[in-house]
Amino acid sequence: MQKKWIENNVSHETIDQLKTYLSLLQSWQDKMNLVSQSSLKDAWNRHFEDSMQLFKYIPSVAKTLVDFGSGAGFPGMVLAIMAKEKTPYLKITLVESIKKKTLYLNEVSQKTATPVNIINDRIENLKNTKFDVITSRAMSSLSELLSYAHPFCQENTVCIFPKGKNYALELAEAHQKWHFKCRIEPSDVSDEGKILIITAIKPKRRK
Repeated sequence: MQKKWIENNVSHETIDQLKTYLSLLQSWQDKMNLVSQSSLKDAWNRHFEDSMQLFKYIPSVAKTLVDFGSGAGFPGMVLAIMAKEKTPYLKITLVESIKKKTLYLNEVSQKTATPVNIINDRIENLKNTKFDVITSRAMSSLSELLSYAHPFCQENTVCIFPKGKNYALELAEAHQKWHFKCRIEPSDVSDEGKILIITAIKPKRRK
């Protein structure tokens, strides 16, 4: 994501909160493996800006968003910090099965004064609450993501899934098991990356 985009779309206050988040990531990384050590050197671009670019694909009418496998909070916590400024009515839920990581996410929430619902559980154990938007980053293959997402989808739910260079293979595999509509957008931070905007998910009937 270019610096100009950030300056035009995000306030200095939000950038300061994201920098607080970055500082917490760096300090907690010594305690647990939140992100790969190699990516930590360029964490602002690799994790923060990579997450921030997804915000423009969230429909303005969306009121609920769930982030599956939040881990270090990408993209869910970044989107929650941005939502405070841009769409304060958007309620964001982060789902993470590892207890230590939820403790970290809670500290980020507190230190950045960001209201967010953090759930320490496996996705498949959750009640089938419906959400307007579903996000997930680097958690599993697209086909598996659709399996997780489908029970939480309503008619107009939008899934926003960033993917790497193998996105075409993942799409082909997913199409074997699922009906869905997909718009493919370029990544602002990676030449090989794509952002998949997926709607109308339905399982295919087995022959």
